[in-house]
Amino acid sequence: MRTLLLIPIASCVLFGQAAAPPVTPPAAPAAPAAPAAGVPPNAGNDEVLKRVDDLMWHVLLDDIAKVDKIEYTSLPPAHIGNPRAPGAGNPLIIRAYTFIPKDLDRTKKQPLLVFCHQGVHANEDTRDAHVFRELLAQGYSIVAADYRGSTGYGRGFYEQIDYGGREVDDVYLSGQWMLENYPFLDPKRVGVIGWSHGGLITLMDIFSHPQAYAVAYAGVPVSDLVARMGYEPAGYQSLYSAPYHIGRTVREDVMEYRRRSPVFHAKELATPLLIHTNTNDEDVNVLEVEHLIEALKAEGKKFDYKIYENAPGGHYFNRIDTKAAKESRREIYRFLAGYLKPEHPVN
Repeated sequence: MRTLLLIPIASCVLFGQAAAPPVTPPAAPAAPAAPAAGVPPNAGNDEVLKRVDDLMWHVLLDDIAKVDKIEYTSLPPAHIGNPRAPGAGNPLIIRAYTFIPKDLDRTKKQPLLVFCHQGVHANEDTRDAHVFRELLAQGYSIVAADYRGSTGYGRGFYEQIDYGGREVDDVYLSGQWMLENYPFLDPKRVGVIGWSHGGLITLMDIFSHPQAYAVAYAGVPVSDLVARMGYEPAGYQSLYSAPYHIGRTVREDVMEYRRRSPVFHAKELATPLLIHTNTNDEDVNVLEVEHLIEALKAEGKKFDYKIYENAPGGHYFNRIDTKAAKESRREIYRFLAGYLKPEHPVN
């Protein structure tokens, strides 16, 4: 609804004649201030949008789930500028969304899904709400962490990014928090899923904590950072070489980029895994995921995968609302259900 602002115009009448107001030329618009180095370009807007989206989770899912947002502690910052400052080495506080189906039978042990959001700098937002609804309807409780480096929490948290490093622990600890606080959740029936950067975190999480997960799904996962830096533009590369992150380009420290890439950890797979990729993915080029598939095969690992040929939607091919996307998600859900045994699995 538009609001009309009425501005009264005062007339000065002197000896019966109106005095004309002086004409003032309009001021030139001020040039936008350049953002300070290291500040996310929409930092203020991101925090407002995050607060709005927090409410939207309730609007979209309160009818079928108990929705909450919690805070827990994870590992200390990966980079500490002044280690002698008060509290410099304190554990980082992480926020996470929790979702529990309202009709869940809490007298029985139930499965848990750990959801990893996508994006180098992003957050868990309601673009994924339809996927959460489908999972909740099957009887899964879900936890989704806004791990270090996520947007919506200010510059300080944004610059805590540790892509492929301590973010993995942030996600792992979100699942541990759920198991500690909800005794009806079964520690033997925990799955982890994610797309894109969330797929990378999913993979690194099962490589680092194989005992914690019964199953995993990685959709269009970032898999090989060394190869990725070869086809992404300079602006993307600068996110990694920023002083508060890796601090060096891939040319300057190729081993550090390898350390953060799932393809170089293939020998560590010990969890049932399904991988999806798409040949026309405009974000994570299929070559990255092919490298991962080849590496897993070379290590003699048993896993499932599917390479979609030019599926409509590109990077988002199975997260949109097309018939083909929904069928792809059903394939994911059937795979997960084989290990997690939810109360209402899909057919």
